[in-house]
Amino acid sequence: MENSIKLELKQTTVENLRAFSDMLNRDINTILEEALEQYFENEQQKLMANNEEDDNAMTNLDYDEFWDGLDLG
Repeated sequence: MENSIKLELKQTTVENLRAFSDMLNRDINTILEEALEQYFENEQQKLMANNEEDDNAMTNLDYDEFWDGLDLG
């Protein structure tokens, strides 16, 4: 399994990384890791919200509609 990934960043992104690294006295890799962790958390929340909406759409029947036509006897 390969652990390396080729990244191509815009020049402005590289400049911002360097600037924030200097201002915050933080390593660029740490900044990228934290940013990606936040991105993944946000996207996971969006996916979970979408799944919840899909589940709600599938169960959007009232009591009578849900049980209509079901023979329990």
